[in-house]
Amino acid sequence: MSRLPVRIAAAAAGLALVATAASATAASATAASAATPASGSAVIHESNAFFQQAAQAGIVAVPLPTATAGYDAATGLSASFPVTDGSGSLRDFYGNIKLGGGLLFVDVRTGSAASFHQLSFSIDNWAVTGVADGTGTTVTLFDPAGNNSVTNSGTTQNLTADSLVLDAAGAQYLDGKLRTTFFTAGQSVGSFAVTFTPAS
Repeated sequence: MSRLPVRIAAAAAGLALVATAASATAASATAASAATPASGSAVIHESNAFFQQAAQAGIVAVPLPTATAGYDAATGLSASFPVTDGSGSLRDFYGNIKLGGGLLFVDVRTGSAASFHQLSFSIDNWAVTGVADGTGTTVTLFDPAGNNSVTNSGTTQNLTADSLVLDAAGAQYLDGKLRTTFFTAGQSVGSFAVTFTPAS
């Protein structure tokens, strides 16, 4: 066999290998893009009692995009934070759920403010955390309390807590940042609900 046919055969074999590899890469990319991302939401329902207490003290708390605010005459104000990522099991108390949006607290009397992004619900610690803007410090803000109910519906996990209280670390941080004495550990702010479907 002359050198030319051998070279042609070798080149053809090389092209076949390249085509196979490219096809495998494309298939892998297609499969990755077809994966379903994590979804759901975490909702903080602010009780009318806490809203009135905060208003009297000059304190305002509002959700920041991509979180959304809502209002119901019976349950009061709410803030809904979309799930952006996460893994774990609410029933087995492990994992972490990442949330979009942010939270802003303002003391209108002093003009002081504190804001948080990179919110999460830490299933391990059963707490809502946020990174204080401009500091990189993760602060534990709220703890689900009272009666907690966890249910599953297919791959979707649900948590409802009939009480949500301020964590000691969150109360201390907010009092210091807003130069107030309004926030206290264990202070009830309302209730809490999570709907979480892990990525698949």
